Amino acid sequence: MRTLSKKLLVSTAPFLKDQETTPKIMMTVVYTLIPVILVSIYYFGLGALLVTLMAVFSCMFTEWLFNKSDERFKSLKDGSGLVTGLLLALTLPPGFPLWMVFVGGFVAIGMGKAMWGGLGQNVFNPALLGRAFLQAAFPTAITTWSPPDGRYFGLRGSNAALPFFQGENIDGTTGATPLAQMKFDHLPTDTLDLLLGSTGGSLGETCAIILILAGIYLLAKKIINWRIPLSIVLTVSIMSGVFYLIDSEIYPSPIFMILSGGMLLGTVYMATDLVTSPLTPKGTWIFGIGIGILIVLIRNWGGLPEGVMYAILLMNAATPLLNRFTKIRTYGHKKSN
Repeated sequence: MRTLSKKLLVSTAPFLKDQETTPKIMMTVVYTLIPVILVSIYYFGLGALLVTLMAVFSCMFTEWLFNKSDERFKSLKDGSGLVTGLLLALTLPPGFPLWMVFVGGFVAIGMGKAMWGGLGQNVFNPALLGRAFLQAAFPTAITTWSPPDGRYFGLRGSNAALPFFQGENIDGTTGATPLAQMKFDHLPTDTLDLLLGSTGGSLGETCAIILILAGIYLLAKKIINWRIPLSIVLTVSIMSGVFYLIDSEIYPSPIFMILSGGMLLGTVYMATDLVTSPLTPKGTWIFGIGIGILIVLIRNWGGLPEGVMYAILLMNAATPLLNRFTKIRTYGHKKSN
């Protein structure tokens, strides 16, 4: 009788559970981000490393701070804070002041995650929300780019600037990003340079090849929904292709649009966020198409050369509506009016 009682288990659905847990998914994402981080360090040296370490520290510290004392270390183990820190760092220039990086990480976790109730409750992607705050609060610092020049051990820009003081531009040189050159000067960038990442920009705008391979790996592991990146890439390609055919001297080519800026980073990692993207197949298609349209519109006619961040955040806001109005009909029930 005792043996039978041990085998009788009563539990609630679901009875079949996926072996992929949140920590395992997060660590898989981290493993794919490591090559991207290493490439950025190769191009930008110590500045890229310091920005990454500060972003991770800020996000992990804020994660620990906003949780109850008995759940602080448990929340750190799921890896979401680490992923947010790495993604935030990849959206920042290598010469960004470290104290601003800390503020961005605090906002990313505090306002982008903790205030919504923690992991799984947030509406907006935390890393992009932190970056959007930094864009609004420190527009000059976040648009000051250091070109990759092979210096590994020197600080860049104003990494060591004191809080609320005008920092000295330590490396003394700045450079425009490929998107800025195309938008304001109509000067295209060589495709090979975009593929290899030997251009100015944020840390995550380096080496498109690595980001493409990372996306393929995450798709093969079924960590991300294939509909979202496919719909974004197709929409951007078709829309930008039409404008390129109209006037190739003003509007960039589809290849340039896909390989430049934060397009690949946002498509692979931010837009496919499991929490802030739609759950239904139809909703994911609409979500991706909306992001693609907004990217092309903002890049071509917006005041800023880049539009990936705002496109994803705007569609994040539409995700609850997409989940509601694209709900799959329950088997055996008629579609409600």
